[in-house]
Amino acid sequence: MDNIHFINAKRIDFTILSDIIYNEKKIKLSKEAIDKIEKCRNYLDSKIKQDSSPIYGINTGFGSLCNVKISSDNLRQLQENLVMSHACGTGEEVPQSIVKLMLFLKIQSLSYGHSGVQLETVERLVDFYNNNIIPVVYTQGSLGASGDLAPLAHLSLPLIGKGEVYYNNQRISGEDILKKFGWDSIQLKSKEGLALLNGTQFMSAYGIHLILKSYKLSYLADLIGTLSLEGFDGRNSPFNELIHFIRPHNGQINTAERINEFLEGSELINQPKEHVQDPYSFRCMPQVHGASKDALSYCKKIFLTEINSVTDNPNIFVDADEIISGGNFHGQTLALAFDFLGIAMAELGNISERRTFQLVSGLRGLPPFLVKNPGLNSGFMIPQYTAASIVSQNKQLATPSSIDSIVSSNGQEDHVSMGANGATKTKRIVDNLETILAIELLNASQALHFRQPLKSSPFLETFLAMYRTDVPFVENDKVLSDEIKKTVSFITNLAIDIEELF
Repeated sequence: MDNIHFINAKRIDFTILSDIIYNEKKIKLSKEAIDKIEKCRNYLDSKIKQDSSPIYGINTGFGSLCNVKISSDNLRQLQENLVMSHACGTGEEVPQSIVKLMLFLKIQSLSYGHSGVQLETVERLVDFYNNNIIPVVYTQGSLGASGDLAPLAHLSLPLIGKGEVYYNNQRISGEDILKKFGWDSIQLKSKEGLALLNGTQFMSAYGIHLILKSYKLSYLADLIGTLSLEGFDGRNSPFNELIHFIRPHNGQINTAERINEFLEGSELINQPKEHVQDPYSFRCMPQVHGASKDALSYCKKIFLTEINSVTDNPNIFVDADEIISGGNFHGQTLALAFDFLGIAMAELGNISERRTFQLVSGLRGLPPFLVKNPGLNSGFMIPQYTAASIVSQNKQLATPSSIDSIVSSNGQEDHVSMGANGATKTKRIVDNLETILAIELLNASQALHFRQPLKSSPFLETFLAMYRTDVPFVENDKVLSDEIKKTVSFITNLAIDIEELF
């Protein structure tokens, strides 16, 4: 039972999420969740029998067709048609790890008992999750307004034997996966298609993925930035707590504290310095990295609120005897958070590249381009170009998505969030940041070689030793793309305790 997470009304936080994701836990509906789902479905069935008046999405058309009444004989077909017609995704496939998060978040949202789905439908989604049956979902197609309609339609197609899934590293049809497990296709009842397609689980899954990765990269920006400081023979006075207590932004204080912890016991930082000040990219790490931390904190709050919410439409309130059509599917709050997150992470890459530039500039006793025989060897000249190119791309990607909107559904959906576009472009920014930091780590480790026999702190020396097993010191020119790839892989596979990140 230790490897099972029970879906219930308890608030999900990042400790729970990381435990589920990294320990590959199975999930199961709690009795509480089952009771809520069944109570809501029974209420809805009774309501439809007693009252034939139009209720949006239950016995009417959708979007601008909301005034078209649908007969009771066609309610099941209405829901299946909705799922099939809305599966219009294009572009690249969503990474399978994010699709699995979408499944989890959709199950969680439906479990609160305000969506009117059948228990059988939710249990089949649980089966998909537990058996690593990952629907094929595409990155393009959502306006982030009526929820993530197209991506969630693709997520739902296999329930009715349509679409495609990945199973055991093979791509197979939705029909074949049902046959393989001996399952019947789900016969969708009134409201179910809409409950499956309305919602923000595409945006939310990207958000959770990016918050987890961004906190890790924020930590590594501090760590790698400290290695660069040591390689550049920098000073530790800018990290004195007295400075930060008189400008007490949380991220700034936390960054300075972390850098001081990393430097504890360093010979290099304590040797006499000829220079009075360091460039801003070193000296202002608490202020710049700290600002990104504060942005991350805001975004974390937004995404945690969202994944603990009901975001389909209409919403059913059994105890109040109300079915209310509203707009909880609108992704504006997420769109703004993605834009903020993208800008914050782009800035970590911006300052990282500046430190790399300083390291290869032949300053403070370091050889030009960090190589023993400059001239014959070009050394680390071009990795800085690569970092600069990626930083520039991130600046372009950081243009906000949330300031855009476009009318859809014949004018019914006249303001949309574009949060889904914000999600996919912010992922590119965060992935780019990983590469920028890898290039800085490659340069910083090279610079520290030239500071021997003096040593950095025990913590940083241990970290460097781990890194050196994957990426040795570069004596002479070689294909540095390979070293960058190995460094990115080192960062990706590096496990950091969740307590260190949050």
